[in-house]
Amino acid sequence: MTSLTADRPFAGFLTPIVRLLKGPAKPGFDIGPRPRALVLFSAMTMTLAAFYAVFRGLSGFAPSHPEAHRLAIIIHVATVLPAVPLGGFLLLAPKGTRGHKMLGKVWVALMLVTASAAIFIKSGGSFSFIHLFIPMTFWASYKLVATARRGDMKGHKKEILSLYLGALMIPGIFSFAIPGRVMNVWLFS
Repeated sequence: MTSLTADRPFAGFLTPIVRLLKGPAKPGFDIGPRPRALVLFSAMTMTLAAFYAVFRGLSGFAPSHPEAHRLAIIIHVATVLPAVPLGGFLLLAPKGTRGHKMLGKVWVALMLVTASAAIFIKSGGSFSFIHLFIPMTFWASYKLVATARRGDMKGHKKEILSLYLGALMIPGIFSFAIPGRVMNVWLFS
């Protein structure tokens, strides 16, 4: 063990976290410091809240919800749970790598399945205002891929931020805030 790692035993463990916070070395290829802070805060908060709510719901610590066993809700939750932290990671990690591209495709697929499942989730038998985010997700996913393929990284950054914050975080907040929804019941009851 070198003296550098002996003096700082967690230095190797913290290096990837520090890199995520600092961003990649290439200037102009990353999101700015304010969006980075917003993404970090949003990703961490939503991930913790979602996993805690699901843990409470599945373990019996929260009241059961009659809609929780519907296939559309199961698919929706199962795809949105990994989409939240993965999207945050992709926005914070170095861009343009083969891993970024592969994980980006996985993330877009998760978002499309999440939005598709949401079509079949209806409150009281009808659509709610949250369903407005479904076409937004489909359109932003298309634009996200199209801008990346064209090499328009400025447009790609705009689309990914709008898709992550607009089509994932805002509906997520509503799913926790609206009384009677599965995540609201599992988190707050």
